[in-house]
This record gives sequence, C-alpha cells and structure tokens, in this order.
Amino acid sequence: MNTEEESVGDLVALGLARYEARVYLALVRRESYTAAEVARAADVPRQRVYDVLDTLVRRRLAVAHPGRVATFSAVDPELAVARLMTLQREQLERLDRVSTALTSALVPVWADGRDQTVPLDYVEILRDPKAIAEAFADIQAHAREELLSFCKPPFVAPAANTAGIRATRRLHRSGGTVRAIYTRDALDDGEVLENVRRFGAAGEECRFTDELPLKLIVADARLVLCDMPDPVAGTGATTALYIEHPALAACLRLAFLTVWDTSRTAAGALAPDADAVRS
Repeated sequence: MNTEEESVGDLVALGLARYEARVYLALVRRESYTAAEVARAADVPRQRVYDVLDTLVRRRLAVAHPGRVATFSAVDPELAVARLMTLQREQLERLDRVSTALTSALVPVWADGRDQTVPLDYVEILRDPKAIAEAFADIQAHAREELLSFCKPPFVAPAANTAGIRATRRLHRSGGTVRAIYTRDALDDGEVLENVRRFGAAGEECRFTDELPLKLIVADARLVLCDMPDPVAGTGATTALYIEHPALAACLRLAFLTVWDTSRTAAGALAPDADAVRS
C-alpha cells in the first residue's frame, strides 16, 4: 500500500505541484474541509492554501461549497486521476509534434556535417555560461523584425535582462514581433513572474505550457541560440549552439509556432480543461 509521500509523488508526476497534491490527499480523507482545516491537515501554510484550493477547483479536482464559511471537497479520485492523465497525454502529443519538427530540422544539418572536413563556420559551440549569456544578449540586439523564445530555467542572463527589455521595446515600437513561451511553473515563481510582467509591459506577447523541450531563441528566422543538455555529463551540464542558418532557423520557427498555437495565456494556463479557450 502506498504511503502518503508516495501518493504525493505520484500526483506530482501527474502534473500537480507538491502543495496541490498534499491538499488534494487531505480533501480525500473526509467529506469537506474549511480552508483553515485543510491547511492544518495537509501541513500547508495558511497564506498559500487559498491559492492551492483555487487551482484545484479550476482544474476540476476539487469542489467549493459557498456558505457563511466556504468548504471544499475532493472530486472522486478515479475522475481526478483520469483528468490529470488526459492533460499528460495532451502534453506528450504536443512534445511529440515539437520533437518531430526539431528532428526534421536537425537531421539534415547533422547529415551534412558528416560530409564536412572542416568545422561548420555557421555554428558556434558555447560551453562557458558567460559566453552563453553574451550570445543571448547579442542575438537580442541583432533582431530586427521578430524574436521568438522558449524560456525555461535555469536562466543565464541577469534576472533584470535590461538588454532584452531594450530589444523588446525597440522591436515593438518598430512594428516587430516579440513572443515568448514559458513553462507553467513560472506562474509559481515570483521573480520569474515579475520579469514576465516587465517584458509584457515592454511589448512581449507570452504564453505558458507545461513543458518545453529546450531553451531556444530564434531571431528573424535567421539566427538561432539553443541549449543542448549534455546526456553524458549530466548534473545540468549544457552546450549552447549559436547558429546562423536561415533554413534551420525557419524550421525551428515553425516548431515554435506549433507550441505557441497549443499554449495558453497566463489565465488559460490555469484552466481545467484541455479544450479551454486559447487566445
């Protein structure tokens, strides 16, 4: 029989945050709780439990019962797990589409490289975090019409990223496009969320999705900066590729737009259904 921590881990694997998993498991134990009661039962800070309960209700994993003191109860676990599984399957389908597009883009470049006897002069390989941060600033500065980004931690640029803010304002004022897709856990990170708001004020359009395959930035369908997590070194080791190759950049732009079309706005990222309205 699973221990409570194992059940928490299983729910986290199905897409819940740890506090959400603990509150849902507490709700399962009896017919209903007040917010204060479930905070104590789940050992979740009182100031966080209201947001957690709101998220569970939005995702149709819990039900709110209005009254003089509102109470909350869990949705049938069989139905709740089925809903979480549906979201996971949809995420896998999105990643499958992205991986197919990325494979189609990279395989011809890789195959062409097998026939080269000299290094590809349009590919720069970067391993030093400082060099990666400088390349990130450089690609933003060189964008003239469009800047598209997959944004996921860890971030190499300074938290403020003033160079990125300047580039976003410049592109927005000249009629260009700046779009970014963040992983949904950015909504739970105050520092990242504040940065998202700052970029939004500068003219960036943003959406959120559960997972991104890698960090990526594409400028003007011409320049690409992407990270390639090292599967051998592990421990977060990364190699970044700075590429000036219009054909590859165009393919990766299509991959970005595929994810963009299936991602959600900040409000939509918390919607309970896969068929929730996407803007």
